[in-house]
Amino acid sequence: MSVHMIYYKDGAKMMRPVHTREEYLALRGSDEQKATLKAVRSGREKLKGKLLQMNYSCLPNDDGSLKGTTRMSNTVGMDIDFKAPKDLPAEEQQAWLKEKMAGVPELVLSKKDELGLRMLEKSATKGYHLVFARRPELSQEENLTWASELLGVKFDDKAKDITRVFFTTTDSEEDLIFLDDEIFSAESRYNVITSSRNNETDRNNVITSSRDNEPKAEKPEAEKPEAEKPEAEKPEAEKPKAEKPAAEKLPKVYNGLPYSEIIRKWWELYNEGKEPVKSNRDVLTFELAVNLRHICGFDRELMDAVIPCYDGFSHTQKMKCIDSALAEKRTQMPKRLKDVLFELRREASTDPSEGGEVDADDDDVAEANSSFFTLHSSFKRLPQGIRDSIDAVGPQLAMPMLTAICPCIGALATGVTLDVHGKKCGLNLIAYIAGDFASGKGDIDPVVDAWMSEVQALDAMYQMQEKEWRLKKQAAKNKKEQPEEPQLPVRCITLNTTVAKLAERLANTEGKHAFSFTPEADTVAQKWRSAMSDFSVMLRQSYDGSKYDREAKSVEAVNVHIDHLLWNVTMCGTPDALYRVVSNYTDGFQSRIALARTPDNTFTPLEDKPHVLTSRQTERIQQIAHLLPLMQGEVVLPKLEAKGREWVERIRIETMKNDDKVRARQRLRVCVTAQRMTCCLMLCKVAEQLIQKHGLSGAESRMKQYPNLWRELLLKAQTPQMLAAYDVIADSLLENALHFFRDRIEAAFSSRDYAGCMSGDRLKRGKNDSIYERLDAQFTFEQAMQQSVAVKGAGVNHNTVRQMLKNWRKQGLIVQTEDGRYRKIHNS
Repeated sequence: MSVHMIYYKDGAKMMRPVHTREEYLALRGSDEQKATLKAVRSGREKLKGKLLQMNYSCLPNDDGSLKGTTRMSNTVGMDIDFKAPKDLPAEEQQAWLKEKMAGVPELVLSKKDELGLRMLEKSATKGYHLVFARRPELSQEENLTWASELLGVKFDDKAKDITRVFFTTTDSEEDLIFLDDEIFSAESRYNVITSSRNNETDRNNVITSSRDNEPKAEKPEAEKPEAEKPEAEKPEAEKPKAEKPAAEKLPKVYNGLPYSEIIRKWWELYNEGKEPVKSNRDVLTFELAVNLRHICGFDRELMDAVIPCYDGFSHTQKMKCIDSALAEKRTQMPKRLKDVLFELRREASTDPSEGGEVDADDDDVAEANSSFFTLHSSFKRLPQGIRDSIDAVGPQLAMPMLTAICPCIGALATGVTLDVHGKKCGLNLIAYIAGDFASGKGDIDPVVDAWMSEVQALDAMYQMQEKEWRLKKQAAKNKKEQPEEPQLPVRCITLNTTVAKLAERLANTEGKHAFSFTPEADTVAQKWRSAMSDFSVMLRQSYDGSKYDREAKSVEAVNVHIDHLLWNVTMCGTPDALYRVVSNYTDGFQSRIALARTPDNTFTPLEDKPHVLTSRQTERIQQIAHLLPLMQGEVVLPKLEAKGREWVERIRIETMKNDDKVRARQRLRVCVTAQRMTCCLMLCKVAEQLIQKHGLSGAESRMKQYPNLWRELLLKAQTPQMLAAYDVIADSLLENALHFFRDRIEAAFSSRDYAGCMSGDRLKRGKNDSIYERLDAQFTFEQAMQQSVAVKGAGVNHNTVRQMLKNWRKQGLIVQTEDGRYRKIHNS
């Protein structure tokens, strides 16, 4: 068949065939598809990426992936786009577009036989998609050109590759104008050896992958075996009996989800993505059937139709497994099956991942890959807990949410020590979420509470004991014997307190991480106005996990001695409040903060169904949070360390080429923070795997029985997807730090009050604007001087240029020639 639905696995686009008209219409007609399309057509075109995606022009690679395939199907997908002239007033563009689109359906349908039309649909915004029978002697582009000339309508030349995907609309007659069942037939397909080009070589490279359509010599009627004779000529006894309903009449989907997709996701979650093999097919097929019966209506024939025969499994043996499953005691729908359905529905609503082929249907779709969407879309399988936290606020707040909850995860996994650059450190993190008023920061509050709910429950008990002590002390204030003050390990500490009380709380955590959260950072600025230096020092030492001492002369005053200060903090507030909290730009406090920005939602329409934290998401978050404290010990993650070093080196070279000292200095702590945050993601991944395999109580028992199990799983959690997340996190942290603080840092370091020398008023620049990139392959000192002045301003002198060239020579970026000139080494 020529219809393939696109889905995502580990960040890569995958393809699976759509076998029947019913399945195709069910996919297009889901409530979620209709709601998304309605939102897109009402002006929210950024949501276009959530629509169902289809491909009609190619077959998948052997591993089921789309990218790079050269195997053509027996149909061609064509995109017809109409873009209004830019000089046309906005109010006239819709009328122009409506006029252009008006006659296209009638034109295409009038030529459907000559064209070999298989499908015609109205696109999401401004055009049509059509699918027609491939001319095998023509290349992909030649097929599109042929159809374009036949119809007299220009096709979108940005979408001429066979891997082109279409954002599908709904199953309504207005959207799906024409559909021929021939599009689902399994007739001959074509396998292209090399990529399509407009030359004769391509035509010679087209071969048929199936010989089903080759003409065969017709056998005389008398020589035909019984199996090939028409039904009417067979004896009555040999005719098949129509006692059972035909397999094609059985439903292929469950509530809009194809059974084939449900089974695929089942193996992905519970068998490491592998289908059963000869050694385990009996047990695994029985286990699948026991769960699947709940959504098959306990229908034996339907289960037979949807469950495959794995690895040479005989049909008789498969039916024995199904019968055994049906004979089991009937219960409510199993949790594991609910999780499978939940995952499929969640994935259907997740933005497509970056990478792979991008639909050229609409240039505005690229906006969905902004920095606020990047984390959520960079890889499909976010770990449990992380995924639920982001789903509770929406993908536009993916990075702010991740930045806010990583300090929670680090505080919960208080016994984990990570090796970064050879130095052992805890998951100590300080986060600030900056955004204007009404930008969605308040949606973070309930998610943070969900992560810290167990700790908060213990703290409530301790605070009750403290309240009882205060009442006793008040009652005995005139007595000689006073009740002894309890030293209770309260870990969730308010920031609306004094320096002494905070220090005392931190000293009583019994060597575990404390955690503080404030939805309004002005609480800190107001309460610590006269002691902001103390606040800065405590947070700096908590980031490093270093020793903290506080002594006082008075016997009654608080004296604190902490070997390792462990304190994670998350603050939310406006950019103005950020500058009130961070007022010194040379003491290192600013570089220890993980910064995130909420997106600009000034003109964003209110969503039909605003994102809220559900009880189901809260439960899944609390499951992960319950297991994190059981992880104790040091861990070395070599792949994560290598990824961090690779990122640091890349930024170092870029900053050296531009002599950008602020960015170069900033990268060092960003690397450490990003490694800690990525480790938090991996810990959640480990907890998720244990819960999926053993359940929550079983996972807890396994972790207590095998204390090193989590470390073994953590090493395996260094997957390409998790390592890709490191780059996203590190780039985001660096970008936000420079966005808020670059000018202030440069001003502070160039001030007369500072002994360093980071002078020059410079703006944020890219690679191609750097001094190094501006220079020719061979250049002189005078040219280097000229470009330095052009980029950095009049403050440049000969000494600064000589030092810059000296740095370049040491790092192998340039060499000095015999005539005193300099030559770039481009492979450095």
